[in-house]
Amino acid sequence: MTENNVSETPGTQQSQRSDLRSPLIVEKIPCEDSKKTFFGYAKNLSSGGLFISTVNPRRPGERFTIELTLPTPEKPTIQSACEVVWCRHYERKQPYEPGMGLKFCGLSMENQAEIERWVKQQSTSSTE
Repeated sequence: MTENNVSETPGTQQSQRSDLRSPLIVEKIPCEDSKKTFFGYAKNLSSGGLFISTVNPRRPGERFTIELTLPTPEKPTIQSACEVVWCRHYERKQPYEPGMGLKFCGLSMENQAEIERWVKQQSTSSTE
């Protein structure tokens, strides 16, 4: 693990997750940064952050704004600054998919509540 708990190998670190999380697959996540748009697949969303599956992860410490839409009837759009806390690059025969873990920075209380409500709904419907 490197300085400030930033890691490029999440499989070796202990889980520090404190929020409920749920799988979320979306078609694209635009991340505006210097007029570039990044597209990836979001998986494993919580009010603290998310995992984006991509073969071109950004480096730990990079910050940018992310926007995603929750798959609910209301389809709320979540927008927040985020920071890459770890990344995993593509390697042949690796058991884990490449991507990056992001933490939300300054997520609004309203967006945090929307995510928590959606994750809680997903976890209840999966146990029924």
